[in-house]
Amino acid sequence: MNYIWEVVGRHPTGQQPTGAETIQKLCDRVASSTLLEDRRDAVRALKSLSKKYRMEVGTMAMDHLVRILQTDRTDTEIVGYALDTLYNIVCSDEEEEPDDSEEENQQKQEDDLGTQFTDKFIQEPDNITLLLTLLEEFDFHVRWPGVKLLTALLKSQCAQVQGIILVSPMGVSRLMDLLADSREVIRNDGLLLLQQLTKGNTAIQKIVAFENAFERLLEIIIEEGSSDGGIVVEDCLLLLLNLLKNNSSNQNFFKEGSYIQKMKPWFEVGDDNSGWSAQKVTNLHLMLQLVRVMVSPVNSPGATASCQKAMFQCGLLQQLCTILMATGVPADILTETINTVSEVIRGSEVNQDYFASVNAPSNPPRPAIVVLLMSMVNERQPFVLRCAVLYCFQCFLYKNHKGQGEIVATLLPSTIDANSISAGQLLCGGLFSADSLSNWCAAVALAHALQDNLTQKEQLLRVQLATSLGKPPVSLLQQCTNILSQGSRVQTKVGLLMLLCTWISNCPIAVMHFLHNQDNVPFLTGQISENLGEDERLVQGLCALLLGICIYYNDNSLENYTKEKLKQLIEKRIGKENFVEKLGFITKHELYSRAAQKPQPAFSTPEHMLFDHEFTKLVKELEGMITKAVLRSSEEEKKEEEVKKTLEQHDSIVTQYKELIREQDSQINELKEQVTSMTSQNEKLQNTITQQFSQIQQHKDQYNILKLKLGKDNQQTGSQAEAAHVNGLQPEELSQLREQLEELQRQNQLLHTQMTEKDSLITSLKAEGVSSAEGSTSDVTELQKEVELLKAQLQSQTLEITQLQSERQELQTTAAVPVEDSVYTEKIAELESRLSSQTTEAQKLKGEVKSLLECKEAMEKELASATSTAAIMQAEKSKLQQEVQESKKEQDDLLMLLADQDQKILSLKQKLKDLGETIEDDDDLDSRDQFDDDEDDDEEEEEECDE
Repeated sequence: MNYIWEVVGRHPTGQQPTGAETIQKLCDRVASSTLLEDRRDAVRALKSLSKKYRMEVGTMAMDHLVRILQTDRTDTEIVGYALDTLYNIVCSDEEEEPDDSEEENQQKQEDDLGTQFTDKFIQEPDNITLLLTLLEEFDFHVRWPGVKLLTALLKSQCAQVQGIILVSPMGVSRLMDLLADSREVIRNDGLLLLQQLTKGNTAIQKIVAFENAFERLLEIIIEEGSSDGGIVVEDCLLLLLNLLKNNSSNQNFFKEGSYIQKMKPWFEVGDDNSGWSAQKVTNLHLMLQLVRVMVSPVNSPGATASCQKAMFQCGLLQQLCTILMATGVPADILTETINTVSEVIRGSEVNQDYFASVNAPSNPPRPAIVVLLMSMVNERQPFVLRCAVLYCFQCFLYKNHKGQGEIVATLLPSTIDANSISAGQLLCGGLFSADSLSNWCAAVALAHALQDNLTQKEQLLRVQLATSLGKPPVSLLQQCTNILSQGSRVQTKVGLLMLLCTWISNCPIAVMHFLHNQDNVPFLTGQISENLGEDERLVQGLCALLLGICIYYNDNSLENYTKEKLKQLIEKRIGKENFVEKLGFITKHELYSRAAQKPQPAFSTPEHMLFDHEFTKLVKELEGMITKAVLRSSEEEKKEEEVKKTLEQHDSIVTQYKELIREQDSQINELKEQVTSMTSQNEKLQNTITQQFSQIQQHKDQYNILKLKLGKDNQQTGSQAEAAHVNGLQPEELSQLREQLEELQRQNQLLHTQMTEKDSLITSLKAEGVSSAEGSTSDVTELQKEVELLKAQLQSQTLEITQLQSERQELQTTAAVPVEDSVYTEKIAELESRLSSQTTEAQKLKGEVKSLLECKEAMEKELASATSTAAIMQAEKSKLQQEVQESKKEQDDLLMLLADQDQKILSLKQKLKDLGETIEDDDDLDSRDQFDDDEDDDEEEEEECDE
């Protein structure tokens, strides 16, 4: 305390000041001191007093400490003292456990005090933001107390602090940096901080997960030794549970990141499993819980199925089964492993098939299911272990019709093996043992073998049991009712009644077998009508449910126990209202709602083990239907049956219409596809048609032009053919004549076209020849003359053809006058001779045209050579012109120089004349005349070059 008095400025002599006075003076020193050393000493003194005088320091100094954090951030020592002081104020001392009620009350008051100071600190959200900023400081004396202070704030007021951190920029990211700190103290306290931060806040959990938390936490677990590690591994696993539990987004991220595969090495245990430490048991227990979180039944079915598939593919399920069958594993780890394996195989066909193939390492090897069932029906085993085995068996049969058939098959006479113990034998042994818990577990396990499986319900009716020597075998159904009537314990009765209700529900054959025993219905009515105690009320409700199932699923095959007769029996002996009231006892039981919450049987004591989760679903489904069936009268039932029949008819009609609509839909779809294909084909055809139509139109235009040209000729030839036929000519001769005429016309037209082409060529050649060279004009004129001659010959030929046509017309006109045949034959011969001469002339013309074409090619070659020479001459001309221009410029320059020279000479002559000298001008004149002659010669040379 001497140090404190030195800071305060007083000595411990005389009357000492109280703690509040000292703290007040220290606060004044912090607020008023200008020297950093003085403020630092005062804050150090407040830190030393903060545990003893927590109330006073928190009330007086909190604002000053926050101000120190704001203003003196550069001095890490004073910031560290301030953070430690705030931590002592906010956090209650939990090291000393309370011994009695007074200390307990004192601890409660301290907790309330810490909550008050936390509220005061977080009233200003900027304080939390300031604290997050200080955590970025790498100095150990700042970062570590900052982490502890924020953890204490989160413990005291978690939701409020989470909200402030969530809206703070990069708040969660700054805290995630603590996991990368090389100092283990800060890293470990950072884990505790993140545990508090992620409690119950889905948004923060997602942010932490996406800040690569999974990767870093798994690395720390491996670094610390996995399951053999210390408390740090436990902290990492608790943080992982916070991030994954009830958070589908993080679970999906964990699965997609292939982190499930990294969990397999955690469960590698050796052969010697003796001497497990408590920390290893805790770590492995948390690891198993982490696996269960990923495949929990409360998750979405799709996510659970994908995780189950991943666990099988990476070998995690196989590793868990190895632990399950290993020796020396602690009981609580074995129990949790059974629960984990149960949820990994629940509803997964592949995993269930693998679990059915697992054998225990015994001699001879036994299936793991048989070994587990042996533990379940053994009353010496721990209660939690028996519950876990029951849950494992339920999960193995969940939606597993193949497994249900295998279990029921072990009870049938054809498959029983006397040398080995089967699952069916163990279930029957547990069903009829003296232990009520074994009775209940076996009944529930057998009920799960029949769940939603009509085939196995009918197969189980074949099971026969040998009760004693010398007596006939009894069916399993009858033996269950016999045990009920013998007055066994409540737990046994409840188990058997649940088995019977599950067995005969939705199975009219099983209902008929149950009603066939004359003692069953009186027993049920007697149980329901009696006034029993509180413990038996549940049995009465289950008996009412069983009787109601017999009414609802009755097919009226037994005359004595039809639906109507059973309802009359209830009305006479029990009363409908009383029956419905007793039926309601089931759902009103306090343990019913607890069992309906989740599939795993979780009971504190064996006496509370009364309801099964799947049975609660069955009760919820049947209660309303049975109530309606019992309260309805016969007339209402008839009406309802009629309505059902009509509805069935309507349903059949509707199904027919639906099928018809489906067929029509399929046809419509096919037709639509055909229509689309047809439209595409139609479009293609339309395009081709338009193209063809345009081509046809072009051909039509050409045809019309040709028709106009050849129309007259065709008319003339037609009339001549008719005349020839009239005059007695043969049709073959006429056709030959027509062909010859048409050939001549085609040749004539070809010659015309060739002449026009040649005219155009000649004109073009003429134009080019005139521009390039004058030598080719003579050849062109000769060609033109030849063409003119050819044209004249063609005109004469056409005149002759017209004369022939006119003669034929004359023959046609004279066809009416009888003339001798010899005259006609002479005319025809003359015509044929003329035609032959014309054809020869046409051939001659073709030869001349060919020769003209050859001449044309030769002339084209000559023109090409002439054009090339002309181009060369043109280039030379341009060069000469350029030289002439240069010479002209030089002459102009010389003229200018000569003019200057003449001017100077004239001036000199004038001076000489003035001086009295005589000067002759003849030389000057001669030079000028010579210069003029030279200039004239240059001009003549230039003109010659231009030519």
